[in-house]
Amino acid sequence: MACESSSVRPTSLLLLCFLLGTASAQLSSTFYSTSCPSALSIIKSGVNSAVSREARMGASLLRLHFHDCFVNGCDASILLDDTANFTGEKNAGPNANSIRGYEVIDTIKSQLESKCPSVVSCADILAVVARDSVVALGGPSWTVSLGRRDSTTASPSAANSSIPPPTLSLSGLISAFSNKGFTAKEMVALLGSHTIGHARCTAFRAQLYDENNINAMLATSLKANCPSSGGDNNLSPLDVTSPTSFDNAFFKNLQTQKVFLHSDQQLFSGGSTDAHVNAYSSDSGTFKTDFANAMVKMGNLSPLIGSSGQIRKNCRKIN
Repeated sequence: MACESSSVRPTSLLLLCFLLGTASAQLSSTFYSTSCPSALSIIKSGVNSAVSREARMGASLLRLHFHDCFVNGCDASILLDDTANFTGEKNAGPNANSIRGYEVIDTIKSQLESKCPSVVSCADILAVVARDSVVALGGPSWTVSLGRRDSTTASPSAANSSIPPPTLSLSGLISAFSNKGFTAKEMVALLGSHTIGHARCTAFRAQLYDENNINAMLATSLKANCPSSGGDNNLSPLDVTSPTSFDNAFFKNLQTQKVFLHSDQQLFSGGSTDAHVNAYSSDSGTFKTDFANAMVKMGNLSPLIGSSGQIRKNCRKIN
């Protein structure tokens, strides 16, 4: 059956051709099995190397994918550099002096280009890197569907408006994640990624000095590293008990006031998400399963597929 050959086609054939075309343009876990069979192993090796050098990088690479997908979908727009006539997302409020790991992506992309030129998209690299980073730190694995293509545009304004800031209330958090199709339970699971990674002093200084809902001993140690003025970029681990292990300690810390981002504290503040925190605190397996499922859902946010976008040769610039 040739969908292109006949100039006169019955409606039923047109519909079938449309459905076939749509199906062929969907994401697939085997997308590169023929065109670049070593793609996944190259990415995994690059991630493992980076995380072994610096465990914190695992959290940074996971966050790259999150900050990409929440801004007009998983299209690698976050990787585009600013130029004289193009403003990307790297210097938007949530990303400037905060998002990192670009060089790891560059290295992986370079290796992929050497092996399979113009085949593996930067958006797919980010999705696989996020999974492999979590696995490298002891977290769950999940199947990453592939076939995303890369954007030729970026939106600093969407980055500023779409990425949830650490100052949000519980209702603000629920709304921000609901706007992307996530339930409150999925949101709690995704924020459980704060079991790894660090926060800059500037992200929690107001919380630390203006409110009294942080464990007293933790507050004292945080203040030593995060003065009331200065030291904006001083880092503190989001999970004070096991900062480089992807486990459910974040939820246990929530129950004992040992978290310090305002938005994190909102998850266990007498509201509708307390039950999810309690469940994940007592059952690490359930948390990891729910987290993995939510990551699959996030990776499917508005991908560019088929003939949309492009496969960038260099993730930092359009072809």
